[in-house]
Amino acid sequence: MRILVVDDSRAMRSLVCRALKAAGYEQLREAGNGAEALQSIDAQPVDFVLTDWNMPEMDGLALVKALQARPAVKVGMVTSECTAEMISTARAAGARFVVNKPFTPEALKQALEQAIAS
Repeated sequence: MRILVVDDSRAMRSLVCRALKAAGYEQLREAGNGAEALQSIDAQPVDFVLTDWNMPEMDGLALVKALQARPAVKVGMVTSECTAEMISTARAAGARFVVNKPFTPEALKQALEQAIAS
C-alpha cells in the first residue's frame, strides 16, 4: 500500500508516518500541501492519501475534490476541522473518513483499514 501523507506541518507528517509505520505500512511519502500532493501523485502514483484540511496553496478539501478524478486513489482526512458539518462536507467530497487531531495511532489504523476494505 503506497500512502501519501499531506500536511503543512512537518511535525504532524512525522507523527502520522510514525503511526502508519507502527501499523505496518512502509511505503510512505509526504507533501506539504494539496498542490505538492498532486505533483507527487503525477510523478509516482499512490493508493491512499491522508490529508489535513487547512494548508496553504491548496487545502485538503480541494485536494479531496481533485482526487475524485482519480478513482483508484482513496482519501482520508486527519484534521482538527471536525464539526459535524465539516465531516459531512469532507465525506460528500469523497473522503472515506475523517480522523480528529489529536488522534491515537489505533484510531488512525482502524479508520485506514476500514477504508481500504470498503
